[in-house]
Amino acid sequence: MNVNQSAPPVPPFGQNQPIYPGYHQSSYGGQPGPAGPATPYAAYNGPVPGYQQTPLQGVPRAPTPSGAPPASTAQAPCGQTTYGQFGQGDIQNGPSSTAQMQRPPVASQPAVLQPYGPPPTSTQVTAQLAGMQISGAASQAPPSSGLGYGPPTSLASASGSFPNSGPYGSYPQSQAPPLSQAQGHPGVQPPLRSAPPLASSFTSPASGGPRMPSMTGPLPPGQGFGGLPVNQPNHVSSPPAHALPPGTQMTGPPVPPPPMHSPQQPGYQLQQNGSFGPARGPQSNYESPYPGAPTFGSQPGPPQPLPPKRLDPDAIPSPQLNELSPQQKSRHRIDPDAIPSPIQVIEDDRNNRGSEPFVTGVRGQVPPLVTTNFLVKDQGNASPRYIRCTSYNIPCTSDMAKQAQVPLAAVIKPLARLPPEEASPYVVDHGESGPLRCNRCKAYMCPLMTFIEGGRRFQCSFCSCINDVPPQYFQHLDHTGKRVDAYDRPELSLGSYEFLATVDYCKNNKFPGPPAFIFMIDVSYNAIRTGLVRLLCEELKSLLDYLPREGGAEESAIRVGFVTYNKVLHFYNVKSSLAQPQMMVVSDVADMFVPLLDGFLVSVNESRAVITSLLDQIPEMFADTRETETVFAPVIQAGMEALKAAECAGKLFVFHTSLPIAEAPGKLKNRDDRKLINTDKEKTLFQPQTGTYQTLAKDCVAQGCCVDLFLFPNQYVDVATLSVVPQLTGGSVYKYACFQVENDQERFLSDLRRDVQKVVGFDAVMRVRTSTGIRAVDFFGAFYMSNTTDVELAGLDEDKTVTVEFKHDDRLSEESGPLLQCALLYTSCAGQRRLRIHNLALNCCTQLADLYRNCETDTLINYMAKFAYRGVLNSPVKTVRDTLITQCAQILACYRKNCASPSSAGQLILPECMKLLPVYLNCVLKSDVLQPGAEVTTDDRAYVRQLVSSMDVAETNVFFYPRLLPLTKSPMDSTTEPPAVRASEERLSSGDIYLLENGLSLFVWVGASVQQGVVQSLFNASSFSQVTSGLSVLPVLDNPLSKKVRGLIDNLRAQRMRYMKLIVVKQEDKLEMLFKHFLVEDKSLSGGASYVDFLCHMHKEIRQLLS
Repeated sequence: MNVNQSAPPVPPFGQNQPIYPGYHQSSYGGQPGPAGPATPYAAYNGPVPGYQQTPLQGVPRAPTPSGAPPASTAQAPCGQTTYGQFGQGDIQNGPSSTAQMQRPPVASQPAVLQPYGPPPTSTQVTAQLAGMQISGAASQAPPSSGLGYGPPTSLASASGSFPNSGPYGSYPQSQAPPLSQAQGHPGVQPPLRSAPPLASSFTSPASGGPRMPSMTGPLPPGQGFGGLPVNQPNHVSSPPAHALPPGTQMTGPPVPPPPMHSPQQPGYQLQQNGSFGPARGPQSNYESPYPGAPTFGSQPGPPQPLPPKRLDPDAIPSPQLNELSPQQKSRHRIDPDAIPSPIQVIEDDRNNRGSEPFVTGVRGQVPPLVTTNFLVKDQGNASPRYIRCTSYNIPCTSDMAKQAQVPLAAVIKPLARLPPEEASPYVVDHGESGPLRCNRCKAYMCPLMTFIEGGRRFQCSFCSCINDVPPQYFQHLDHTGKRVDAYDRPELSLGSYEFLATVDYCKNNKFPGPPAFIFMIDVSYNAIRTGLVRLLCEELKSLLDYLPREGGAEESAIRVGFVTYNKVLHFYNVKSSLAQPQMMVVSDVADMFVPLLDGFLVSVNESRAVITSLLDQIPEMFADTRETETVFAPVIQAGMEALKAAECAGKLFVFHTSLPIAEAPGKLKNRDDRKLINTDKEKTLFQPQTGTYQTLAKDCVAQGCCVDLFLFPNQYVDVATLSVVPQLTGGSVYKYACFQVENDQERFLSDLRRDVQKVVGFDAVMRVRTSTGIRAVDFFGAFYMSNTTDVELAGLDEDKTVTVEFKHDDRLSEESGPLLQCALLYTSCAGQRRLRIHNLALNCCTQLADLYRNCETDTLINYMAKFAYRGVLNSPVKTVRDTLITQCAQILACYRKNCASPSSAGQLILPECMKLLPVYLNCVLKSDVLQPGAEVTTDDRAYVRQLVSSMDVAETNVFFYPRLLPLTKSPMDSTTEPPAVRASEERLSSGDIYLLENGLSLFVWVGASVQQGVVQSLFNASSFSQVTSGLSVLPVLDNPLSKKVRGLIDNLRAQRMRYMKLIVVKQEDKLEMLFKHFLVEDKSLSGGASYVDFLCHMHKEIRQLLS
């Protein structure tokens, strides 16, 4: 199909309309709030009241400031944040811009070419950042060369997230604008997305086309408020705009435009959806009768009442609304309901794709979103739980890929945990001969291979080499050319499976022993004083019974050892034959060695009595310590040497409290310097202080020694340096700032239990093979690479992902398409050497429209965040932010230029699959790593940076765009989660209670007008004022609401890889600033743009690229 074809004909006006459940159309009213720090973007074709402050330094496209933004003094008490105190938002309910939003009339003839008007002055607020719609049209300028607008077409609605709002009123549930015939039924996505790509479009002539003057008077009679046009298959043409002659300014009401279809004229009048046809009479469910076509004659008719602004009935009214002048009340910003909503897209995908299993037999099909619960049936391609791609249809040539700028990447989670309904990968044992492989490229046997010559040979689908089939593997082919035993062999019929590895795949040609866990406990003054050591020793007594075990094994094969340390190290002999444990002290930390071999690593069951005795004694032994200094590098060195001596792989669990300042290798100094933020030296804050830890990490990887670090800092500990070893060995970092047993015990113990029990592969090597035409060029995650192809992981657990970027090295053929094979060689927790194989076949295309139709925005954002977070190590943060914005603009501009039908540049047109790219990208740009608030510490930023580097797609999705769930709206007996609302303060109602989660934190926000009965049921408090702000646990009460909310919290915690600490926040409380940090659609205190402003900014960037 030609993607540049003209818009389809307008369908008959009487045909059935699609239904769009759940849209609200709340409008902004109000005037600018108190000015906060500026947005990072210059005004969009003119100044924006409420945003005209001096921008922050180091933020894109802004002059440098004379001072830092005023930070509010309110901050969360120590220990109440998840990864630190956040910047505090100054958002109020309602808008911070006074721009008007109104749609100009649509002409019935093609518009004449219009010149650009003069740049707007400070009074011209209509065509600015907030104006995707434009206010009343001005007098027409004489025709001249310049930007022309195409003829009008009908506006059609698509299955996206646009409200049913026409220019003159809102569509009810039962009546929506006519559906374009080319579009098909909305909301039902064909499995292969073979329909033409739907595009989301918005009209914004204001952004650089003919500019409109401001309208300071009331609206001319007969003109109501405009809404945004809704989706159409590829575009919606923009209405013509009427520019002023250069130098003209208008202060009074604009002159009405030339008449279009006056009531006296023959022909149809303008309809609700922008097309022409007989006007409807009053409709059922409309808030007011449909007023028919407005009279655009030169003689205005009697004034018509404006349609009522449809606020969310539960929305908190803007406090400034009553203080506005009548003129200001008539202006309002873009309706936030008229821009793509993540909540709606997630909901649509759940409804459309959640009920059917996702069958992986067809190559290149886009899976359901990560937010949808679905079952997977493996029929030859790996489950999306193991591999997700940024696009499932890759351009055939590198030129096409460069033109589109869509990164080609896969997020691979090789050991992902599957739901109980799905079978774990089968284990295939080929005996001493080992797995069958291609002789040339070494790809493993998989369903993609082709058998030829009656089954005696097979052709490799990765490199096309023809290989002999060994006699013991031979089988006849059926009439279709498939082996008759294909469905009996997992490697010939499934996308994911495991091979038992032979001795050739082992180090030194020797099978490995079972791995070991070594617990290394800081016993300095800080650790003893907070009660950490006592808590940990008590927990370990029972936790050691839950070490990971293989299949149905009665006990775990993993051996354990114990070390305590401050500025010297203490090793413990816990041999089963001893009556009491023995301690050996190593004070020469510069030349670390392990003082004992026999009795250091033991089986838990054999030495249980001695281990219990040791864990009882450790807190008593160091109870009176005054030693405050600690070492760090020698601790890891000691653990690695112990594993080396025992000739096994394993994991170190290090519990550490302070900056290692004692004289020893790896000694660090406090280098925390907030003055470096927004300077070229800011990148040094993310880089390690010393090269010691990189060298140490390299040795750990060679030994198969993975490090998990639990940090309990009261002040700066240089996470950027301490996390180097966990990061390079495939380990994890956990951080509990200002640890207090009563507040943080549950979170720490829950994380520790999960960390000890989860499935881990040790001493692993991963390689990603591709078919001819593309190759893996870049890797992101927690691992080490000594060459360009092998990802080396001392440990790899079920939560970790490796993100791989691909580039073209040749032309791809449309017949075979690109193929990926991820092979992971690892040692299981029972000491068995295995190979886990994941295969995925994609499509490739010669049309850009096919690429844009098969993209996955969540995976794209996961890749872009990791790319940016790695970029801050070597580039100024401002450069990284600019790079992201430019790439996003290029992706969308390429779509606009090559895939959308020709239309006015005044419209923002987004591909259906990528309509959430701007909102999600803005969340990445506003994140603490790229735009820190005043309260975010250097350690917090380094912690989040390394955490995101190995997150999977589901985790980055909720981390960057948190879920906000109203708790009192759904019925008490409902067992399902309440439907989420958008992450904006506008959506909060003071009569409600909301739960917000982002994968690391949980907030319960309590509105000031919540019913007393609800407060009593949930908090056991008699009124709102009696609720304790900062509460970290809900009281256990025997009533339906309390049970429901606590059940929901438990359910959310079970879904996430880390235990989310709960914080109760009251409306208008000082802790509310911390909560508002997560309302990502609003402007942030640190200068991050609101979603609406960023969307306008992206539109401006796209237009600059197109012009």
